[in-house]
Amino acid sequence: MTTIAPLTAADQPEWLALWRGYLAFYETDLDETITASTFERLVDPDGGIQGAIARDETGTAVGIVHWLTHAATWTTTDYCYLEDLFVAPGVRGGGVGRALIAHVRAWAEQHGSAKVYWLTAESNTTARGLYDRVASRSGMIHYQIDLA
Repeated sequence: MTTIAPLTAADQPEWLALWRGYLAFYETDLDETITASTFERLVDPDGGIQGAIARDETGTAVGIVHWLTHAATWTTTDYCYLEDLFVAPGVRGGGVGRALIAHVRAWAEQHGSAKVYWLTAESNTTARGLYDRVASRSGMIHYQIDLA
């Protein structure tokens, strides 16, 4: 059975291993100062981003999720953006991703968000299979301008 709990400072080593797996999946390298800052904000109650860790029945960390809320012009409440979701390769397809999404959804409902949304790579077909079962596609196309 999967359990999900908010990230704490004690989770840092296991979070880091999963975070590195997530970055590797997206073929991305981040400076260690960004990784350290991200974790500090995740465990800081005033850090502006939320995080949770999933553990299997033995207590092994098997997944992470990060999210944040922001004001929106089409509602009087916030939107919840699920920014990062990663499940260890050896347990994919076992419900961990679905549980992490459900965790964020429950949190967003409790905090009055109007919706939860996220992005993924077009090539992420395995995850998209899950996403198509738990959410509806918006039909929007994502554009960005890198400023850094």
